[in-house]
Amino acid sequence: MSVESLKERLPDYARDLKLNLSSIATEPGLTEQQRWGAMLASALASREATVITAITHEASQHLSPEAMTAAKTAASIMAMNNIYYRFLHLVSQPDYKTMPARLRMNALSKPGVDKADFELWSLAVSAINGCGMCLEAHEHEVRKAGLGTAAIQNAVRIAAVIHAVSVTLENEAATAV
Repeated sequence: MSVESLKERLPDYARDLKLNLSSIATEPGLTEQQRWGAMLASALASREATVITAITHEASQHLSPEAMTAAKTAASIMAMNNIYYRFLHLVSQPDYKTMPARLRMNALSKPGVDKADFELWSLAVSAINGCGMCLEAHEHEVRKAGLGTAAIQNAVRIAAVIHAVSVTLENEAATAV
């Protein structure tokens, strides 16, 4: 399975997604590792099996085993952090913000790839999961590492397209008659 096979599975009404899927797979504003890591982490965060299978297969041709693991780690750790920190952001009780999280997050300090790439992937996953605090924190770290506005926008575009493809395929499967 590949990105091409995903495009073939999309219905006609989602032709814009087909075009966007093609463009993010060749996005020139990111390194190959940044692009494919963001695609893999986003696919995992979007949780649709067909998309995960296709992106994992193709990403394995572009990423080292360490980068594959790091992208999976970004999706995994953000699944936890995005819930917790979104709670802190949305609840008005200030006491929660002074309490220690007491969540293990060792992967953030030693992700196995360039820290900027891992932060970029965490940013993409946080966009999918809708955590404002995590978006702010990871965007800050990515900028601090020297990546610019265009790279950040590209990673979030990747997340948006991968998520939209996942939702569309999931909806098509659920509404098939």
